[in-house]
Amino acid sequence: MDALQAARFSVVVPTLNESGNVAELVARLAQVLGGVPWEVIFVDDDSQDGTREVLRELARRDGRVRMIHRIGRRGLSSAVVEGVLASAAPFVAVMDADLQHDESLLPRMFHALNSGEAELVVASRYMEGGGVGNWSDSRRRLSRLASRATQLLLPGAALSDPMSGFFALRRETFDEAARRLSGIGFKILLDIASSLRRNVALRELPYRFRTRHSGQSKLSGQVLWEGLLLLLDKRMGGILPLRFLAFSLVGGLGVAVHAAVFAAARIFLGAAFVHAQTAAVGVALSFNFLVNNRITFGESRLRGWALLRGWLSFSLACSIGAIANIALATFLHDKAGLSSLLAVPAGIAVGAVWNYSISSFYTWKVAR
Repeated sequence: MDALQAARFSVVVPTLNESGNVAELVARLAQVLGGVPWEVIFVDDDSQDGTREVLRELARRDGRVRMIHRIGRRGLSSAVVEGVLASAAPFVAVMDADLQHDESLLPRMFHALNSGEAELVVASRYMEGGGVGNWSDSRRRLSRLASRATQLLLPGAALSDPMSGFFALRRETFDEAARRLSGIGFKILLDIASSLRRNVALRELPYRFRTRHSGQSKLSGQVLWEGLLLLLDKRMGGILPLRFLAFSLVGGLGVAVHAAVFAAARIFLGAAFVHAQTAAVGVALSFNFLVNNRITFGESRLRGWALLRGWLSFSLACSIGAIANIALATFLHDKAGLSSLLAVPAGIAVGAVWNYSISSFYTWKVAR
């Protein structure tokens, strides 16, 4: 591809520790996309296994290979958004670097978009001719459950596989959705489709999900959680940030944990009130921290000694939040004359916003 033949088809590939796969993927793209002016944009989340070095060498030898190196930012959805925005091509595809997606579908995707037949082309595992390979029964059930649940989010769409990570679309279709995207988590197709707020000219192509070529899988049951959060976020019109919504739901679970520990300490151990309350607060706070670390801030997850530092930071933030909660609720009830039904929720809301804001910036150091 020379300067007079700009790419008309950009393939965006998020990477995190995929050094054993990227060269093979580029070779396969070159083989199947002959005759199509294409480029591949790898968006690397600061891999530590030599992925960037491999990509730089590939880019030196082939001008169709580009790389965006991200430091301090992580997550598949946000990587896809940055990759698409870095492209000038009228058509863009998204696929994984692990070679589980069938690259032979890419020419059909391009021609469906280029001909005007479709503005969104999705590779589906769940239509006739598709499949999920050698997945375990539990993973099959989880994926099916996630796909069915997210159909509630897209009642007007005919997507058989809304959780697919392999798709292509017209650039203007992406631009239409871009400012409403959450950019969080793994399920960028679901985010795009639900942000368009209209039915799109859609084509689905069946494919069989292949076995990972090299490296470790990075997905888990968190996918279902993220899909459900996205559903709530879009149903609520994006009033609350998606991450704050997750933080609040975890806090609600923490209340149940608090109540269970307190009751168990009082009933089964005969603990004094202050001891039962102290134990319940400690367990619930630790529960909230660990669950938020795993799912709400999964892309900034703390490990090792950073986990202890984060727990201390989170505990301090929540302690101050509890004080703010009590102070505001008491003032509104005793001084302003509000009923408990109004004063208590107001205190809880202020405490939640404080806890989320401070822990986001100081515990997990999230910039947005």
